[in-house]
Amino acid sequence: MKISHGFSESERAQIAALYWEAFGAKLGRVLGPRPHALRFLAAALDPAHALCARAPDGTLLGVAGFKTARGALVLGGRREMRAAYGILGAAWRGGLLALLDSDVDNRRFLIDGIFVAPETRGRGVGSRLIEALAQEARSGGYREIRLEVIDENLRARALYERRGFRAVGRRPLGVLRVVFGFRAATTMVRRLG
Repeated sequence: MKISHGFSESERAQIAALYWEAFGAKLGRVLGPRPHALRFLAAALDPAHALCARAPDGTLLGVAGFKTARGALVLGGRREMRAAYGILGAAWRGGLLALLDSDVDNRRFLIDGIFVAPETRGRGVGSRLIEALAQEARSGGYREIRLEVIDENLRARALYERRGFRAVGRRPLGVLRVVFGFRAATTMVRRLG
């Protein structure tokens, strides 16, 4: 398996579909229906904020996104939202998504999503992507990496704990849980050696 920065234009649709597979249950009520979400995601993906895991034959296995002051893996603006959802659809969706947004933490490197192809789950792709993110953070001078995981995603949380992350906070969604389909997100941090 090889981890590399970025992705090609020809991989946009595939990465958007993998992203939707991983996060569609959480974001489906806001970004759905699926065809609109895939159009938006494909346009909003930023290869400068992606690390991709590939098999020796080049097959995409998974992606890890990160967020910096210069951008994020999925950073669609008004133009991309309007193109996918129209003016009114973009307005209410953008407002709701802004409520979930995690600010860039200048002390910690922010992980902005890890997702792997369903057929490769359980084969170490997620772990390799986490270690690649840790190396990216180290090379940027960070001492810690941070992510948020929804409380219902016990499998992901267990992976993060095995990779050295510890819970440091919890953010309840309150009434927004009806819209997003989860009750709270746990902030997890890993110190880098």
